[in-house]
Amino acid sequence: MAAVAWLLIPVVAGVGAGVWARWAARKRTTGDVAELAGYARFRAAMERDGSGQDAA
Repeated sequence: MAAVAWLLIPVVAGVGAGVWARWAARKRTTGDVAELAGYARFRAAMERDGSGQDAA
């Protein structure tokens, strides 16, 4: 029975390593949509003339 326990330890470690590797290599779906939209608003605000006066 002790031999089975010693063989089970590397099997469990291998399965755990496989699960961790799968989780670490997953495709992340979080995009930059919010950041890009904020940057577009920033650029639009910088392009506007905020002085309120007409250029002479």
